[in-house]
Amino acid sequence: MRTAAPALAPFLRSDTLGKILALLLLNPTDGHSLAEVARTVDSPPSVVHKEIGRLVEAGILLDARQGRSRLVRANPDYRLLRPLTELIAGAYGPVPVLTRELAGTSGIDAAYIYGSWAARYEGVTGEPPRDVDVLVVGDPSRTELNEAATAAEQTLNAPVNITKVSSEAWASSDDPFLATVRSRPLIRLDIGTGVAT
Repeated sequence: MRTAAPALAPFLRSDTLGKILALLLLNPTDGHSLAEVARTVDSPPSVVHKEIGRLVEAGILLDARQGRSRLVRANPDYRLLRPLTELIAGAYGPVPVLTRELAGTSGIDAAYIYGSWAARYEGVTGEPPRDVDVLVVGDPSRTELNEAATAAEQTLNAPVNITKVSSEAWASSDDPFLATVRSRPLIRLDIGTGVAT
């Protein structure tokens, strides 16, 4: 059964492929086990194994055995690595890039991508997103958030808008803006806060 082309990158076979490429190309020196890739991209191991096999065969990824694990990473010698990485960063980069840039920022209880990018990521059709909207719950430093946004913008080549709200405001249902945000697609960033929301 064929699925519709991904809303974020209609030139790819699937969103799973886009998520795999984003994870591996945007962290090019990191080796990842297939189990870790499957868990991170939230896809069945059999699908990930098949996609990884195609990417290794094409020379985009390298694989190596480490003990009982098969580790994969970007192939730095792949001739089209730079333009492919730029395409993938623009389409699927916000999740891994913002996760990396916000990780370790103290005071964050939760972080989400919302707006048009989140909608396209969830398969909702519409205009291509021009920016990435992020909602940070908690009380982190505005300076640190601005630094994270600036670093993410350089990788993603798109504006990153971070809105900060208190945990109390997020838990309340009184704010019309937050009610609208909750009613639309939200992509939670796993930044290791340990706080469940």
